[in-house]
Amino acid sequence: MTVKEIAKECSFEELCIPNPDREVNGVYIGDLLSWVMGRANADNAWITIMSNINVIAVASLSDVACVILAEDVKLEEDVLNTAKLKGINVLKSSSSAYETALMLNGKA
Repeated sequence: MTVKEIAKECSFEELCIPNPDREVNGVYIGDLLSWVMGRANADNAWITIMSNINVIAVASLSDVACVILAEDVKLEEDVLNTAKLKGINVLKSSSSAYETALMLNGKA
């Protein structure tokens, strides 16, 4: 499925979606940025509760399809602007990381 389709199907809020047709292949959950950088695969949906600027850098380096902020995490305007500039899709879920991952089961 694409990022746009997943956002709609799972009722995730679209914070920044410059590449809505990007295909999602797999899911990675993690908050330790160095760990994510070495283990998330390209085209994964990355679920995290981190919201600082480094999340966008790691998303770019890891080439994930999107970042999904779990637990209604807020994204500062400057971080959102950087995500737009770098072409990083960012979605938001009000559910826990675990519940968010369950919603993606069979979709990513």
